[in-house]
Amino acid sequence: MISRTAEYALRAIVCLADKKGTPLTTQQIAETTRVPAGYLSKVLQALGRAGLVVSQRGLHGGFTLGVSPAALSVLDVINAVDPIQRIRQCPLGLKSHGEQLCPLHRRLDNAMEMVERAFGQSTVAELLAEPNRSRPLCEATVEGQTTEPSVVP
Repeated sequence: MISRTAEYALRAIVCLADKKGTPLTTQQIAETTRVPAGYLSKVLQALGRAGLVVSQRGLHGGFTLGVSPAALSVLDVINAVDPIQRIRQCPLGLKSHGEQLCPLHRRLDNAMEMVERAFGQSTVAELLAEPNRSRPLCEATVEGQTTEPSVVP
């Protein structure tokens, strides 16, 4: 449904949101989210260009969120790295379809519209606040130490 790049971006954003402003290096985020560091670096660059993360250089540098988790939708994150592709015209290029989609492609596009709407209405803060023992990232590793997941009662 979404690309691997979008999945990795969501993992990174949730990780940063969970750390509440503590700068994390690419390596720390990669370890926590189980995303290959090289791939993650490119994802973080795209998120930075979109203003969703901020990078700080130096000894205590790293990445932090550039947007409040409450104001950041899942769709914002996906659109920053690999937007959901809607079907605007016949994917088969059939001239007989013109501007109208056939029943199959119309239904597929309607489904994508519902997915977009659901992702647009879900914020990163909501993901972290859900009362569930299974957190988006079950355990976090920061500076080589495994920390217990925070559990919302």
